[in-house]
Amino acid sequence: MVSASRLLADLRAPEIASSLTSDSIVVLPLGAIEQHGPHLPLNTDFVVADAAARAAVEQAGAETNAWLLPTLAYTKSNEHLWSAGTMSLSASTLMAVLDDIGRSVASTPARKLLFINGHGGNSALTAMMNREIRLKYGLQTFLAHPHMPADQGGSSSENELGMGIHGGMDETSVMLHLRPDLVDMSLAVRRIPEKIAQNKHVKFGGRVAFGWLSNDFFADGHIGDPTGATADIGKGMFEACVNTLCETLREISSFDFGR
Repeated sequence: MVSASRLLADLRAPEIASSLTSDSIVVLPLGAIEQHGPHLPLNTDFVVADAAARAAVEQAGAETNAWLLPTLAYTKSNEHLWSAGTMSLSASTLMAVLDDIGRSVASTPARKLLFINGHGGNSALTAMMNREIRLKYGLQTFLAHPHMPADQGGSSSENELGMGIHGGMDETSVMLHLRPDLVDMSLAVRRIPEKIAQNKHVKFGGRVAFGWLSNDFFADGHIGDPTGATADIGKGMFEACVNTLCETLREISSFDFGR
């Protein structure tokens, strides 16, 4: 549990002026409620983003003056809308939500806003909103991920040919560490678009991006190989992620465009 002193929503209204300063970092985790194949729950991205942000603020919040907002559960998941149970905001709605949150943060003494994004489908939009909020409200804005998706330059296991982007080894291992009760490994199967993985440019992590829906590749909607996932792998990944986020908070706390 994060100390109540670092949960912004637990403050009483008069405490905002006395607790937050211009050096404060307001942290907003972004999750998602979307299909994750047959073996993982809809709330996978929410669970990971929420746990990682909470752990980082617990460890480094006091020294970096970081304050945690409640995790945003519903975001832009339209690549999964073919699957019942997926809850998705439109791009325009999520942009409006992030803009409103930026405006609200700007009304406090805090001048720094960090998005910790647990869903790759939000990344481009949130990166764009970094600049929009910076321009409109004067906040310093930042975007971090618990784990950078493989289609955006992040890593994926060698066994997944760099294509493990959704419900694969990494996500499944972390969920086995955080919420094993929600994972059914008897339903975990390998789903790798091996032909695309052989491309030089047009592939996940390649120089040429392409639009896709999660069931473009396989009918069950996950892309990766979760069959070798373990809680021990997930524990190591989660601890490394939290350490990186703590380092990120420390760097943000002193960030000022090189001055």
